[in-house]
Amino acid sequence: MRRFSSLAAVCRLASSPAALENPIHHQHRLFQAALFSTNYSTRSHWFSYDKVTAQSTRTAVAGTMLFSVAATTLSEEVHAKEHVQSKFLPNDVVLYQYEACPFCNKVKAFLDYYDIPYKVVEVNPISKKEIKWSDYKKVPILMVDGDQMVDSSDIIDKLTKKIHPDVQLEDDEENKWRGWVDNHLVHILSPNIYRSTSEALESFDYITSHGNFSFTERLTAKYAGAVAMYFVSKKLKKKYNITDERAALYEAAETWVDALKGREFLGGAKPNLADLAVYGVLRPIRNLKSGKDMVEHTRIGDWYTRMENAVGISSRIPAKSG
Repeated sequence: MRRFSSLAAVCRLASSPAALENPIHHQHRLFQAALFSTNYSTRSHWFSYDKVTAQSTRTAVAGTMLFSVAATTLSEEVHAKEHVQSKFLPNDVVLYQYEACPFCNKVKAFLDYYDIPYKVVEVNPISKKEIKWSDYKKVPILMVDGDQMVDSSDIIDKLTKKIHPDVQLEDDEENKWRGWVDNHLVHILSPNIYRSTSEALESFDYITSHGNFSFTERLTAKYAGAVAMYFVSKKLKKKYNITDERAALYEAAETWVDALKGREFLGGAKPNLADLAVYGVLRPIRNLKSGKDMVEHTRIGDWYTRMENAVGISSRIPAKSG
C-alpha cells in the first residue's frame, strides 16, 4: 500500500495553489515533497525509493517543460534564411537549455532562422550544476558576448533589437499572438503529451534520451516521471479549464491557422516573431503522438512545413568531440 502513497501525495500536492500557479517551474517541489513524505525503502520491480531514486525522480520535474525532441525532418526545399548584417551579429552565443523544453526551442527557432551560430550547454535538471554560476535557476539562459539574458520572450526581444537596431516591436497583431503562445498554447501541451500512460512513457522516453541524465537517472525518471506527470496533467486540465485535451490542441492549431488569414505566415511572405514562437514550442512535440495527431486532424501541417523550410538547418555549433 505504501507504494501508492507517494503517487497519492503527488496528486494532492499537484492541486495546491502554489504548484499549479506555475506548473512549469514549481513541480519538482511536488515530487520532492511526495518522495520525502513516505518511508518506503524496499525495492519495487522498476525502481526503489532510496536516496538515488529520490534524486532521479526529481528529474520528473523537467517533465512539465521537457517534452520530446529532436528537430523534425526538413523538407527538400530550404528557403533562404533571414539576413543579418555581420556587424550586428553577436560573436559568442551560448544557450543553457533542456533539449526538449518548449521555451528553449522558441529561442533556438529564432537563432536558427536568423542563422546566428550558438553553442549549447545541456543542463542536468537534477543538479543544475551547469548553471550554478547564475542567480537565475531556470532555462533558457542565453549568454551573448558575456551578457546574460533570461526568459524566452525577453531574450528574443533583446536579440531582435541587437540584430535589427531600427526595428520597433510594436506590431499589435504580432505581439497578440506571441502572448497567446506564452499564456495559452504552452499550457495545452503537457495535458496532451501526458494524456495517457502510454503517451507519458513515450514523452519521458524522448525526454530522458535527449537530456543530460546519468544512466540511473534516465531509467528511474522514465518510469517514475511518466507516472507522476500522468497524474499532474489531470490537475493541469482543471487549472486551465481543459475538458478534452486533444480537442483543445486541435482548436489551438485551427485558431492559429485562422489567424494567418490565408497568408503563408503571420508575418506575410516571411515569418515574424509570432510564427517563430508558435513553431518553436510545437517543434518538441511534432514527432510525438500528440504532434502527429495535431497535424493529421487540423490544417496546421502546411504552415508547419513552410516554417521548417524557412527556419532551415540549425545554426547550432556542434560540440567538440573528446
